Amino acid sequence: MKIGIDARFFGSLGKGLGRYTQKLIEHLEKIDAVNSYVIFLRKENFEAYSPSRPNFSKILADFRWYSLEEQIKFPRVLQNAHADFVHFPHFNVPIFYRGLFCVTIHDLILTHYPTLRATTLSPLRYGIKHHAYLHVIRRAIRKAKKIITVSEFTKHDISKSFSVSGEKIAVTYEGVEAPSQLEINANQHAQHGVSKPYILYVGNAYPHKNLERFIDAFGEIRREFPSLTFVVVGKDDYFILRLKEYVRHKGLATSVVFTGFVSDVDLFLLYQRARAFVFPSLYEGFGLPPLEAMINGTPVIASNATSIPEILGDAAQYFRPDNIHDMIQSIRAVHTNDNLRKQLIERGNRRVERFTWDAMARSTLDIYRHIV
Repeated sequence: MKIGIDARFFGSLGKGLGRYTQKLIEHLEKIDAVNSYVIFLRKENFEAYSPSRPNFSKILADFRWYSLEEQIKFPRVLQNAHADFVHFPHFNVPIFYRGLFCVTIHDLILTHYPTLRATTLSPLRYGIKHHAYLHVIRRAIRKAKKIITVSEFTKHDISKSFSVSGEKIAVTYEGVEAPSQLEINANQHAQHGVSKPYILYVGNAYPHKNLERFIDAFGEIRREFPSLTFVVVGKDDYFILRLKEYVRHKGLATSVVFTGFVSDVDLFLLYQRARAFVFPSLYEGFGLPPLEAMINGTPVIASNATSIPEILGDAAQYFRPDNIHDMIQSIRAVHTNDNLRKQLIERGNRRVERFTWDAMARSTLDIYRHIV
């Protein structure tokens, strides 16, 4: 087969979607020498990917996500590549593309949380954009030969929300891996203005991440543990800036550190030095950062909502995401109880063994074999 992969999200450019796309391609290169692949990239990440196998090639498809060009011009580039089918690792399948395809839908956050707090657009423009999103995702779900998703929770969510047969949806869990210890040792000097002890969060600050409520809980627990710091790792954007303003309003500016974007190696150092990692989200399709914390020996405190217990199993200290008192109790328990910390670390080490990018790529390749 000749398989196309829309990799315009490839690498750090596409955040979580970018990591998923990058790891999928890297591991397909390792396991598949039979099929040929054409990888579609934007200018920003075209040089970030260099095919390592002769059956992999790349094509420039410099069309911005969710743009009119994506809908009108990208289908022509896809057709000219003459792939037997295309894998879209996100729901934004061009509506004018007529070829065979499979699509990965990571979550239905935009379906369940269509709130103006999650956008910088005016109400009118947001309404138009949200309507377009619903049209695009419905069409992608209807026309896809196969839908791939990243948890049983999201599979059920898609099936229920869009009346899709479960047989059309396949689950391929994402993976987690750490940089080599050699790389980590070479970056031991990295500090990013962080002092111990601290609780760590990694990710964006969209409203469903529930960070403002956690800030409220942290403000309370800090009265009990005044040396404790909360560290937020994530690229500065509108939502991070809004969270910074909330932190200032709460009088916590000196005890909450925003590092901005950090490299993968520095990120894993921050995991390793953290007292605990927190994941207070109201909704997740999978949730990679807590697994990254576990692979680095960091105890995890997490919301018990949506897919999170499915992914983390018994390796996290859970709290109800709508209950500040519950959050405070969980922080206190993990911060003060060394036996609990040891149990969580040991369980986390075992838990992450279930999630590898190699297994994800092999499951995806098996899906490809049944499409044509």
